[in-house]
Amino acid sequence: MFDFGFSELVVIGVVMLIVVGPERLPKVARTVGHLLGRLQRYVSDVKSDIQREMQLEELKKLQEQVRQQAQAIETSVRSQAATVESEVGRAGDELRALEAAATGAVSDAGQAATPQTAATPASPQLELGLGSSAKPVAADKQ
Repeated sequence: MFDFGFSELVVIGVVMLIVVGPERLPKVARTVGHLLGRLQRYVSDVKSDIQREMQLEELKKLQEQVRQQAQAIETSVRSQAATVESEVGRAGDELRALEAAATGAVSDAGQAATPQTAATPASPQLELGLGSSAKPVAADKQ
């Protein structure tokens, strides 16, 4: 705090002894010591409060950065998910179109051999025809 040498402290002590007197000097010295102790504790408390506030501010900034990064990642994931969903939808549409074309070609060939009745609609399943015990396989499993 202050830069006092030994000679300055001796001069201050002699002046205090003359001004205060030898009877009250110990009491004044104790009071000054207590006040200086309180002052030092107050200064250290203020310093620690300032440091805590600075750390709190840094943590708030870090939290905001993490929140922004999380938002950016969430946005990226959502856009990628939307892209994948649209690709899956397109692939499903293409598969349905191919299935419809294959069913139409099979039914056209089947109409020549065995004509279908108008009451029986074309099956939306792709038949593989692997034998008499082959079951139709569903293409639209969701």
